Amino acid sequence: MTPTSAVPVAAAGPGEPVRDGAAVAVAYPNIALVKYWGKRDETLFLPVTGSLSMTLDIFPTTTSVRLIDGPADTVELNEAAATGTALSRVETFLDLVRALAGRDERAAVVTGNAGPTGAGLASSASGFAALATAAAAAYGLDLDGRALSRLARRGSGSASRSIFGGFVVWHAGEGDGEAGDLSSYAEPIGGDDLDPALVVGVVEAGAKAVSSRVAMRQTTETSPFYRPWAESSVLDLAQMRDAVARRDLPAIGEIAERNALGMHATMLTARPGIRYLSPHSVAILDAVLALRADGIAAYATIDAGPNVKVLCTRADAPVVAATLEGLGDFVTTRTAHIGPGARLIGGDDR
Repeated sequence: MTPTSAVPVAAAGPGEPVRDGAAVAVAYPNIALVKYWGKRDETLFLPVTGSLSMTLDIFPTTTSVRLIDGPADTVELNEAAATGTALSRVETFLDLVRALAGRDERAAVVTGNAGPTGAGLASSASGFAALATAAAAAYGLDLDGRALSRLARRGSGSASRSIFGGFVVWHAGEGDGEAGDLSSYAEPIGGDDLDPALVVGVVEAGAKAVSSRVAMRQTTETSPFYRPWAESSVLDLAQMRDAVARRDLPAIGEIAERNALGMHATMLTARPGIRYLSPHSVAILDAVLALRADGIAAYATIDAGPNVKVLCTRADAPVVAATLEGLGDFVTTRTAHIGPGARLIGGDDR
């Protein structure tokens, strides 16, 4: 399967990944180079602005969905029973799938993340992309890539992008209600031959104290800098799409870094302010500046968390990783490249 493809969820190929109301899917996280930060509709997960990301080839989520004869859904996350918000988010999403399919069976969901959960490393993107793919198949929905992206968006906005591999744009869409829902989806935009690396500097693998959802809402409602950032992000997206089309990695990096730092500025100016960046995050940002001063095209991006990702060429990735690890024991690195879209898999492929 090519990195930019998504398997229609009703297609059970070799290995029979869908059988008797059960399906297994895998999806990978994506890192936004032009950020999604702010919803104009909290129910339909319609974003204020469009965004653009790169799907990775590390930290996948594998999810199985099996229809059961019982009174309630069961959810296992990373080998433990899900409770609280994690459980309710999955149940709400399954209710949406059941409504679309016209069915009412409950489901047993087993999901596991290969990377840290809730640490600003896009685990919700891979998680809901995998859940959307497996649940749609288990409940018999026949969805193309666009429809599956729209479905995944209802679980986590960024999950709409993890349905596809490579460089992906998520359209903000137009209008509200049904019109907004139909027009807000992700699609791949090419650029895979760029073959960049993304060195992930992990300084905190634990779950963050403030969830992205809470931080996003607080920022959009209270930061005086949010609207200016959102307006500038529209221009960033247009310029980023042009840079990807030109295969201009330094331009991609410059746009990504300024967009991410601007997003964090809006959080800092929320009331009260939200600070995800730690002294260790800042140390990596300083190291990235030093790398550029030495002639290495390295650019930082940061999601809603303390962990910093550094975009560079594949050839420069070992130097970038060694530089980050040389900062001290507080940082570990993983190097990612362009990864595939969400797909159904057989039980033996997990």
